[in-house]
This record gives sequence, C-alpha cells and structure tokens, in this order.
Amino acid sequence: MAKVTLDGIRKVYPNGFEAVKPSSFDIPDGEFVVLVGPSGCGKSTLLRMIAGLEDISEGALSIGDRVVNDVDPADRNIAMVFQNYALYPHMTVAKNMGYGLKNRGVSKAEIERKVAEAAEMLDLSALLDRRPSQLSGGQRQRVAMGRAIVRNPDLFLFDEPLSNLDAKLRNQMRIEIRALQRRLGVTAIYVTHDQVEAMTMADRIIVLNGGVIEQIGTPTEIYENPASTFVAGFMGAPPMNLLKAKVNGAGTAEVTEGLSFPAPAGASGDVLVGIRPEDLEIAEDGDMQMEVKIVEELGANRLLHGDLGGQEFSVSVPKQQEVTEGQIALRIKSGEPHVFDANSGRRL
Repeated sequence: MAKVTLDGIRKVYPNGFEAVKPSSFDIPDGEFVVLVGPSGCGKSTLLRMIAGLEDISEGALSIGDRVVNDVDPADRNIAMVFQNYALYPHMTVAKNMGYGLKNRGVSKAEIERKVAEAAEMLDLSALLDRRPSQLSGGQRQRVAMGRAIVRNPDLFLFDEPLSNLDAKLRNQMRIEIRALQRRLGVTAIYVTHDQVEAMTMADRIIVLNGGVIEQIGTPTEIYENPASTFVAGFMGAPPMNLLKAKVNGAGTAEVTEGLSFPAPAGASGDVLVGIRPEDLEIAEDGDMQMEVKIVEELGANRLLHGDLGGQEFSVSVPKQQEVTEGQIALRIKSGEPHVFDANSGRRL
C-alpha cells in the first residue's frame, strides 16, 4: 500500500498538444479514487503517466516516499487492470494469473499458493484449468484482477475495466471491485467516463475536462456542491437543469418576468441557475409553471421533459405520481438553487 502524490504533473506531446495541464493532488494510502470525465479529457493519459506507460513532461510523481518519474513501470510495484483484460489466450487461468510471478523468479510452490488464494477470493477456483475463450466477460475480468492481486502491489490502477460488459454485469462487478479493494486495503485509481461508476465506487472523485481538473471531492460534495457548470451537467443522471438568468437590482436571478431565484451576494450580470430534476416536486401552490411535453418512464420514477420560462427543463417524480402532458406547477423541495457565472461557468 502507498500514498500517491502528483505535484504539477503535465503532459505535452511532441506536436504541442497539451493532454494534461499541470495537476496536483494527493491520494492517501488505501483510498479509492476515481478519475472521471468525457472521452479525450486526459484521464487515461494521467493514469498511464502514473503507471509509467507515458513520459511525464513536467512535475513530480511520488508513490510512497519515492519519486518515480524515471522508474520503469515494472519497478513501481503497481498492478494495472485494462479494458481489454490483456489475457494470454493460449494459457490457462492459473498460468495467466501466475505469469507475472513466474517472470520474477518466484518459486512454483509460492505461485501456486498465491494463485489459489486469489482464485478463492474471486470465485475462480473451479476455472483454473480453463482458457480465456472458455470464460464469460465477467470471469475474464476476475482473472485480470487475480493476476494483479497475486503481485501484492502498492497501487491498483484500473483503466475503464467494465466498459466491455453489459449493464447487469457492470453493476455486479462494481460491487465486487469495491469490496475487493476494501478487503485488501490497497490504494486504487480507477478511470471511467461513467458518472454512475464514479459516484458509487469512489472515496473521492477527480473530475477532468480538457486536461484540467474541474473539481476534487467526495461523491456527496461533487453532487451537492458542483464547482462549475461542467461538473453540474456531467455528474448526475439526469443532469442538472441550467436556466439562463440575469441578476437584477433586487439581488435576484431573473429567468423571465415572474420567475426569479435568490442570487448569491455580489453576483451580477448573466448567470445560470442550476436545479437538479430530483430536487423538485409537483405542488398546486408551486410558483414555477412548467409545460410537460414528454413523460419518460424509468421504472422507479418518471422523468418529465418540457419547457420552463421558455427554456428546456426536466423534473423527476415518483412512479406513483400520475402525470400527463400539459401544464404543472412546481416548487423546490428544500434549499436554494445553485448559481453559476454564465461566462466562466464557475459556481458563485
């Protein structure tokens, strides 16, 4: 197990493209951190720099008490689980799991012991003599994790490991990976573009956008206090409603005449008012009038899409609430809406 420290880490390719802008953060020993963001945001590049698979252009990377910028990947005592599993098709499960130990000169008896322990932990004991082609996607993913576990690494790195699995299996594997990490107590960095994976698995989330860290925080902090409109729109399903408004002389953010919200002290000019769909409820005395155009059935709830103050708007209501297309009145259940600067996108 090890603490990981990034101090001004930056990645610039020879063509001048800056994939990761200077980034600094600490990952305490034993923490599960998720790097999340859209495709091309720099999350996989950042992970590969930590793994030693990409050179670091600037800054210092420490694993434990050692700066590892110039340390070979094989000498960093890390284990990486890839999206495509990277299993040898001609080897059995047991040989795949023990291959790295064999290359390090570990004795046959010790390899067998470690493989047996990992296989029992991952429910693979009955599959040790099979080859990858005889396994399901979830079983292959377990073999890839078993290969990492037997090395007893200081650091686990996961690069979108569940993206090739179907939705049901992804849900199951999310739980298994998180439970395994807690059981082992090992530091883990997990890359995904799926905000549900990030919210359900992480101790802390690092949200990236265009090579820049937008926000670092616990899932609750990220969800309840997004630092920018990007985080507000990316984290949460369905995404937060963002209404264009202007702060008037009364210190309120006015969307249209008759529809305004409290504005933070010092706010001025154009702003965006953010309200999560699930923070609203239908109420006869509500002061927000919405025109419902589409009712989307999601099983446990209904998602209403329509128009509020001339802008697109969505509301999530319980499945027990019967709603048809047409006019409804809404109110915010509790608290105040989020307000962001319309130009910078930063929270006010």
